Amino acid sequence: MGAPSALPLLLLFACCWAPGGANLSQDGYWQEQNLELGTLAPLDEAISSTVWSSPDMLASQDSQPWTSDETVVAGGTVVLKCQVKDHEDSSLQWSNPAQQTLYFGEKRALRDNRIQLVRSTPHELSISISNVALADEGEYTCSIFTMPVRTAKSLVTVLGIPQKPVISGYKSSLREKDTTTLNCQSSGSKPAAQLTWRKGDQELHGEPTRIQEDPNGKTFTVSSSVTFQVTREDDGADIVCSVNHESLKGADRSTSQRIEVLYTPTAKIRPDPPHPREGQKLLLHCEGRGNPLPQQYLWEKEGSVPPLKMTQDSALIFPFLNKSDSGTYRCTATSNMGSYKAYYTLNVNDPSPVPSSSSTYHAIIGGIVAFIVFLLLILLIFLGHYLIRHKGTYLTHEAKGSDDAPDADTAIINAEGGQSGGDDKKEYFI
Repeated sequence: MGAPSALPLLLLFACCWAPGGANLSQDGYWQEQNLELGTLAPLDEAISSTVWSSPDMLASQDSQPWTSDETVVAGGTVVLKCQVKDHEDSSLQWSNPAQQTLYFGEKRALRDNRIQLVRSTPHELSISISNVALADEGEYTCSIFTMPVRTAKSLVTVLGIPQKPVISGYKSSLREKDTTTLNCQSSGSKPAAQLTWRKGDQELHGEPTRIQEDPNGKTFTVSSSVTFQVTREDDGADIVCSVNHESLKGADRSTSQRIEVLYTPTAKIRPDPPHPREGQKLLLHCEGRGNPLPQQYLWEKEGSVPPLKMTQDSALIFPFLNKSDSGTYRCTATSNMGSYKAYYTLNVNDPSPVPSSSSTYHAIIGGIVAFIVFLLLILLIFLGHYLIRHKGTYLTHEAKGSDDAPDADTAIINAEGGQSGGDDKKEYFI
């Protein structure tokens, strides 16, 4: 057959014609003498693309290597695995996207300490790349130098981690019912990330995420804004901007902005004690709320011209309640945001005796004494009943000393004549 015999001539021609003084190494691979370590190249592509018409030269599918595409987060580690079923006495080789040889079998070809050998057998060559950078992205090639040379590609995708978002637009305190707009921005994501807004547990619907390519040409900057009207319930609320990206793997990356809302005060009057009676001491507390808190409190009684004087902070004190203190009282709480009036109607009830601790003590002692008397009464009743039942027996024992006493325990008396004997006898136990 003519085609097989042409193979040695073709190899000889390729060796002599190779530019730059390229030599065929003992392993049958081209090596440029004037290139740095790490630029080992496979056989000329012309050889690998040659179509051999002879069936004997057609390579089996078992000698075709296979790999898989990989995705890695920037800064992480990726493992490239190349496998082949029939190696045909040849070794596997990994090359980077720049066609620099990384590993040829167990031999390191590129001086990069991030690249390490994981496994090398005739059927598998696996390497790892640690601390992956965005520049490492691209197609990596696994080659096996059969005739023809066979290759497999592994696309490595490097994800850019988005930076923590930054919120802008909030400058100072807001007034109730004001409308505000906040902006959020995050850079460094690849592919472009998405931004979402929320207020506490409530989702806010912001504008669609805007995407802009970063100067490096690989990553993106995303931004979004949200506009809403504030209420007094929003005072102290956290407005949160979150980044959603596959590189985060579900981890939360967000920034919050706490807002302050100024609103008019409110007030409520609380009596202490809750149910005042004549003769007691009473405090009426005027409890003000607002942002800022009320600074002034004014007490007035309907029907009374001059305002009442406070004697303790915002509280009105009655040292000794009288019926004349009954009426409607008004507390006006004031801040620089406005004023609020709270009302309370005081009805002074008649005095009522309040059980003291000594009275309670006496009641407990009286209960105990009554219980003891009851037990003694029960005991006397049982003792009297016992004595009545045993009275006859006691008299019988007293008469035992006389001659006329009956038998020791019983006296048999004739039922008809009172004589002893016969069948009509009855026994009486005394």
